[in-house]
Parts: sequence; structure tokens; C-alpha cells
Amino acid sequence: MAEALHVVCPHCGTTNRVPRERLSEGGSCGRCKQPLFQGHPAEVDEAGFRAQVEKSDLPIVVDFWAPWCGPCRAMAPAYEQAARALEPQVRFLKVNTDAEQALAGRMGIRGIPTLAIFRGGREVARQSGAVDARSLAAWVQKSLGA
Repeated sequence: MAEALHVVCPHCGTTNRVPRERLSEGGSCGRCKQPLFQGHPAEVDEAGFRAQVEKSDLPIVVDFWAPWCGPCRAMAPAYEQAARALEPQVRFLKVNTDAEQALAGRMGIRGIPTLAIFRGGREVARQSGAVDARSLAAWVQKSLGA
């Protein structure tokens, strides 16, 4: 039997089982029927962040940002481009630190934009500052050993 990965729906938070060999097909959530991957980062609150990080078998890349942050806005297209290139092998999320101040505090976010990679529920890499799409994709792949 094929190995199944747990993939958390970015829309409703339901954990779905997706056969590894069918991951590239994307798939839809068994509960809400929305696509599991859309080629762009999912904006999440604290509950969504925790569900993705704690329940997903996929590596998670998180952009901690704020709407008033110029470098955050400047990096947004590069982050979108990296999501299109690396999904569905990697999930991309955005956390608005203004709306989720308690989460940002617990995560030790001191400057934005800050990017963090989670695997198996643990943070495995972090970097601060805006980066271009090529550098972002290279950092993700290096951090994940790909």
C-alpha cells in the first residue's frame, strides 16, 4: 500500500491523507472540497498555523509579516513565486504579526519579514529580511536537504 501523507487543508483545517505518489496532483479536501494547494501562500491565524505545523507531514514555510511593512510588501511577489515553484512538496503560509501578536511573541519574531521553516512540528531554519524568489527557493531547498 502507498505511503500516505497528512496534508492540512488551508481552508477548513481538516487533515487529509494524500498518497505520496499523488501529491503532485494536488487533490481536494475531503471535507470542504476546496483545493489542498493553490500555488500561493495561505494566510492563517494562530489556530491555522498550529494545525499546519503540528499535523502536516509537509515542510511548512512561514512568512511573518505586517501590512505596513515596506520590505514585507516588496517580498510578497517573490514569496508567491516560490510557493508556485515549490508547492505541493512544501506548504507556504503567511502570518500577519499585527493580527497575531501573541503568536509572533511566542515565536520570538523581533523583525519582519521573518521566514521560518517547520518540519515535524519543529522549527528547522529561520532568516530575517526580504529576499528574492531564487534566493528564497534555494534557502528552502538547502534547509530541507533537497
